[in-house]
Order: sequence, then structure tokens, then C-alpha cells
Amino acid sequence: MTDMTAIGSIQHEPQFKINWVDAGPFIALAALLLVGFLVNPEFLSANNIANVVTRSAFIAIIAVGATFVISSGGLDLSVGSMAAFVTGVMILSMNALAANLGTSAIIAGIGIVMLAGVLCGLVNGVIVTVGKIEPFIATLGTMGIFRALITYLSDGGSIPIDRSLRDAYRPVYFGSLLGVPVPIVISIVVAVAASFILYKTKYGRRCAAVGANEDVARYSGISVTKVRTIAYVIQGACVAIAAICYVPRLGAATPTTGLLWELQVITAVVIGGTALRGGKGHIWGTVAGAVILELIANLMVLSDFVSEYLVAAVQGVIIIIAMLIQRLSR
Repeated sequence: MTDMTAIGSIQHEPQFKINWVDAGPFIALAALLLVGFLVNPEFLSANNIANVVTRSAFIAIIAVGATFVISSGGLDLSVGSMAAFVTGVMILSMNALAANLGTSAIIAGIGIVMLAGVLCGLVNGVIVTVGKIEPFIATLGTMGIFRALITYLSDGGSIPIDRSLRDAYRPVYFGSLLGVPVPIVISIVVAVAASFILYKTKYGRRCAAVGANEDVARYSGISVTKVRTIAYVIQGACVAIAAICYVPRLGAATPTTGLLWELQVITAVVIGGTALRGGKGHIWGTVAGAVILELIANLMVLSDFVSEYLVAAVQGVIIIIAMLIQRLSR
């Protein structure tokens, strides 16, 4: 009788279970949209939502790369400074080539910035893995280096894109594909590719394994050094892609470009459900986290509840709350 009761209880258990870690960011996103609408009906207008998602694309792309780094047990505090540096390198390269190549200099600049981003990521990865320096310290150091380099390249001022290239490059940010802003399209493509790598490939499984337990992964024959270095390279590539999208909007690279982006990136990753201690990463949760941050900033602008100058403070509070929730849910 007891066995039959047990079998019956098993048969009546619900087959569908909600994964609250995965669903959490999207529930928060929906709740925020509702709150925004109640505060200001214009919040949900098509133009405002398109503007918010477009503006969040840069952080979303970089945060996707950060998901790999954090999933593997690493951390990168240099992403904002790296973005400024590679943006400066890109604009200087395009300006130098514009006289001979014309608008084709844009394509050359894209190739150069991708190479610069990958190399910056590789430097971070090698310092952390081969140098065996804590990621926090290593990337804190490179953050200062990259920021100093862009200050040197710009001579403390700005590096504007050549006038002959502005109109040709403008559609990368202000253009659209089938009615969808280009930055949104690019961020979706990056997220889809990242999801495939993280969830469907051997590297993705190894990345999560290294972050979950480095010693067990090493004893299993996984090259921890290789896995983590590749994660930093992916991060550098994502920073470069974000820079490609960002240049038309900004029009120039300055020593303050990308300032505090590292805070936004880490906050987006944590809100998205990826634990800072490493392990399983949540790509689409990260993207939702980036959109949430931009929605909050937009809501602060549209309402009179909190000054828009306190956006960074609110983001700091959010990451602390997200970390507390992760700790309590262990």
C-alpha cells in the first residue's frame, strides 16, 4: 500500500518546474516595464523602448563576454578602459587610412579593433593564468594601463573620427535592419553565438567545470590555463565589437570613454543569474540584466523620484542586493 502510494505521488508530481534562477531576470524585467508604465505611460512607447534597448546593446555585448570570464572563475575590471583604448586605436587607424582607402578605411578599422581587442584580452588572460595573479589585481592593473594609453594617444583630449568617414559609418549605430536598430541586431547575433559556444560545445562545458571546481577540472584533464585564457580572449573580442557599435554614436574616443562600464557589466552578469564565484553562466539572463540597467536609468530620467545623477549609486545598490540574494540562495 505504501509502495502504491509512493508510486501514485510520483505520477502526480508536476512535470513542469520553473527554474527561478533562469526566469528571475525576465520576471524582474517584466515587473520593471510595468512599474515604468505606471510612472509614465510614455515609458512603454515604441520609440523609448527601442532607444533603451539600443543604448543597452554596448553593455550587453561586453557583459556576454564577461559571462565567459566569470563562469570560468575569473573577473575583468579592465573592460571600460579597454573599450576606450581599442576605440582610440580604431579611430586613429581609420583616420590614418582614410586618405588612401576612403570609406574602405572603416573595414580596415574594424579588423584592427578586433585584433586589438583580442590581444588585450589575451594579455589579461596570460597575466592571470600564466602569471598566476589574482584576476582582481591583474585586471585592476591593466585597467590603469589601458586608461593611461588612451590618455596618451589622445594627449588628454579627444580623438574624433575623420569627417570623411562619419556619414559612411553612421548607419552602424543609427541604421536599422528590417526596422530593428543595428546595435540590437549585433547584440542578438553575439548572444546567439555565445549561447551556442557556452551551452553546446566542449569548451562551454569545460568553462563551467573550471569555474565550478578548478581542482576537479584539472584532475579531469582539463587545461584550466587554456580555458580561462580563451575566456579572456572572448571578453576582449566582445569589447571590440561593442566599440565598433559605439563609435558612430560617440564620434570620438576620450580618456573618459567607457568610464564605470566595468560596474555596469558585472552588475548585468550578476542580475542575469551568473554567480561571481563561477560555474554555470546565463547568457540571455546577462542580456536581460543589461536591459534592466538601462531601463532603470531611463525610468530615473522620466520620473522625479530619484535624480538621474544617482544612476551609478543605484547600480551599486543593485549589485549588492543581487550578491546578497545569490549568497542566501546557496
